[in-house]
Amino acid sequence: MQETRTDQRSKTQRAIALEDKYGAHNYHPLPVVLDSGKGVFVWDVEGKRYYDFLSAYSAVNQGHSHPRLVKVMQEQAGKLTLTSRAFYNSLLGEYEKFVCEFFGYEKVLPMNTGAEAVETALKMARKWGYQKKGIPNGEAKIIVCEGNFHGRTISIISASSDPDSRGGFGPYTPGFVSIPYNDIPALSKALEDPNVCAFIVEPIQGEAGVFVPAEDYISTANKLCKAKNVLFMADEVQTGIARTGRLLCSCYSTGCDCAIGECRNGSQALKPDVVILGKALSGGMYPVSVVLADDRIMEVFTPGTHGSTYGGNPMAAALAIEALSIVRDEKLVENADRLGKIFRAEMQKLVDRYDFVKLVRGKGLLNALIIEPRTTTDGSPKTAWELCLLLRDNGLLAKPTHGDIIRFAPPLVITEEQLMEACNIIALSVQQFA
Repeated sequence: MQETRTDQRSKTQRAIALEDKYGAHNYHPLPVVLDSGKGVFVWDVEGKRYYDFLSAYSAVNQGHSHPRLVKVMQEQAGKLTLTSRAFYNSLLGEYEKFVCEFFGYEKVLPMNTGAEAVETALKMARKWGYQKKGIPNGEAKIIVCEGNFHGRTISIISASSDPDSRGGFGPYTPGFVSIPYNDIPALSKALEDPNVCAFIVEPIQGEAGVFVPAEDYISTANKLCKAKNVLFMADEVQTGIARTGRLLCSCYSTGCDCAIGECRNGSQALKPDVVILGKALSGGMYPVSVVLADDRIMEVFTPGTHGSTYGGNPMAAALAIEALSIVRDEKLVENADRLGKIFRAEMQKLVDRYDFVKLVRGKGLLNALIIEPRTTTDGSPKTAWELCLLLRDNGLLAKPTHGDIIRFAPPLVITEEQLMEACNIIALSVQQFA
């Protein structure tokens, strides 16, 4: 018996009602209930197709349900998924070699989520500060930037300036010094403190609204840190793995041409001391994250000082090798770089045409459109949220951040034809919003 439209709508209503009743209210999702995905598309429980222009916050760079990843996951699930690190497994060493050579580092520490990888990097930086730099025990400081988003653990929110993430969760972890993002004089001043062990920064602040710093900000910050014997740590959880048109966004500052394959790291003198990766490291199939560094830094970890039951499990290792191989084989770096320029040019047409579309910014296929909030003559709000509802109705999913900013980040497997169709949907939605 064929389902009626009413039956389909009841599926949507039931799914939303169940989450509302039984789930913690720590998210405010767009009202759409997704059921399946393939490539750049997702389908809701009512059978409607959408362009996914969020990519699970850049975790699905390789597209939904990539057949190579599905195959690897199915095969590995029937063989071995978890051993813990109490024993060696046949895949971890191969994965560690692969990922180190892919990004040009000597050592990797595998974890699961982006927040775990950031916590790992913070711990490593502090211990390095005590053992290698000679900072008095308990006095190490880490410089962070206002507007950052590194996760939501207690230590990470202690370094946050976001009242929603931070408010009501004190007391906070000490040892963080917050400075404005994209402010070299502020960083230079903070680095005068001899107890600073590290500076952690996003090459582009994604959650803050795809805030792109000055072209020389990352390279200059890196040089300043090295001059003061301070670790420069790049949080590339969202910006890494081809998203911005380079294998790592920090490659822009090193002059690395990652469009030719594995990362060459450009100027070795300018590569970050530490790189933190997650999200697309598994193509959205499984939680996988890593911290990359050279021996002189990573050797501060010894048996018992850090670990994770799931970190480096065989399933994660197999998926990550395949996910990175897809990025290389399908030339996703080049695709993101080329199509990102086309997307921004199309969005600039909207900026030029509509007064309330204030700005487009981004790199590669990580972009944002800034919408000026306003009200209609009857007092109804017209914000980025309402525009995202229009986009949904017209077949494209995106989500606002910070009220007036819409982030656009499609899977990197998107074609030019698909991108132009999506741009037409955005243009139509903006016209209806006007």
